[in-house]
Amino acid sequence: MAAAPGRRTSWVVGSKERKLSEEEGQARQCRQTSIISMSLPELTSLTTCNCEMAVLPLELLFQLQPVYFQLQQPRDGSEGCLTLLNSAGGYNAFCDGSVKLEGHQYRICNYISRKVDLKTHMDYKDYRETILSRPMLFFINATSNKQGLSKEKTFAFIVNMQHPNMKRQIEQGMNNIISSVLGESYKLQFSFHKVVEEFLSKENYRIEEDTLSFSYQFTADALIDIFHLFGLSKNKVECHGKVMNLSCTNPEKKAIVNKFLTKMSTPLIRMLSASERTLSCGSHSSIDEE
Repeated sequence: MAAAPGRRTSWVVGSKERKLSEEEGQARQCRQTSIISMSLPELTSLTTCNCEMAVLPLELLFQLQPVYFQLQQPRDGSEGCLTLLNSAGGYNAFCDGSVKLEGHQYRICNYISRKVDLKTHMDYKDYRETILSRPMLFFINATSNKQGLSKEKTFAFIVNMQHPNMKRQIEQGMNNIISSVLGESYKLQFSFHKVVEEFLSKENYRIEEDTLSFSYQFTADALIDIFHLFGLSKNKVECHGKVMNLSCTNPEKKAIVNKFLTKMSTPLIRMLSASERTLSCGSHSSIDEE
């Protein structure tokens, strides 16, 4: 995953729980919209603000967005390779380094580990900017619950980081833990497991393992942090929102879904803060493009 130019990101691989308010609890209930049930005029009017999160078959994502995925098929019993291309848009994949697709195992290159250790404030800044800059992508291995059918399927779960609700949940989680912990070191986890599990259960699928969370641990180079040492400086954010089913087979709908995904994965231009503009005064780097 490309971070700010010239910065080294060691967390890139290959190149106390808060209670929800009543309103948040209601909002977290699995609300789902299906592309299949939408008419073509409805689909044409879709914007990135219509979708907070989305689920679709992983092979469909590869088919619609080949510019961002390079798939090398397995040969002679060896595992295949999946490389994410995101220097100009694309997705931030959060995983443990491999994915199973159609019975074959694929090693993943260019992904963000689901468990990251950050040592400096520069590491934290790069990590925060990177995970907010592109849609989040998770891989789900699920099994059908339909009677007499035990078929495995791999889904792609996408979190739209251009949607204000999803971006707010990530930003607030990262901000709140800094102000709430007693020491300087802490651990924060974000999880989408519950909302996706509820969604897929209505589609008659069950999740085989939890691959829908990610966490980072910030360890300050200071004296021993007693609070962190005894596990007191940690938090978990259960993310919630509306999940959209992007599965489709109709060629016209596929074309519209592809345009929709392309809008979502288009890189955002981040304007520098006032302090950064002061430091870069006189240079030509007033805009940081991913």
